[in-house]
Amino acid sequence: FTPQVQVMLTISRLDSGPKQPAVIEARWHLLDQKGDLKDSRVFHEEEQHQGSIGDQIRAQSDLLKRLAAQLAKDVKPIAVAAEAPPPATARKPVAKPKVKEEEGPKMPLVVPIRTDAEVYRF
Repeated sequence: FTPQVQVMLTISRLDSGPKQPAVIEARWHLLDQKGDLKDSRVFHEEEQHQGSIGDQIRAQSDLLKRLAAQLAKDVKPIAVAAEAPPPATARKPVAKPKVKEEEGPKMPLVVPIRTDAEVYRF
């Protein structure tokens, strides 16, 4: 499986108080199939509420919906570009390298991957 777009999302703030608006601060980086950075954005939004716990949660939920909508809007052009086949002139048949029978299979090199990503579970 080759991903069309890799999203690296960091939510640094999602809070509210009885007399403070709900606030979300997030940042994301969008990488294409090759791992090249295609887009990056800092997202900051606020939502007013009535002060009750239920209304604070509703306001935070609305902020998460806005974050998801903006992220989807930014991801779509990159995903569409990944689906488009390359021009016919760029396609060339790739010749398979000849494998010497005496060498046998080799173990692939294991390289650790560092993404500096955090996982949030709600």
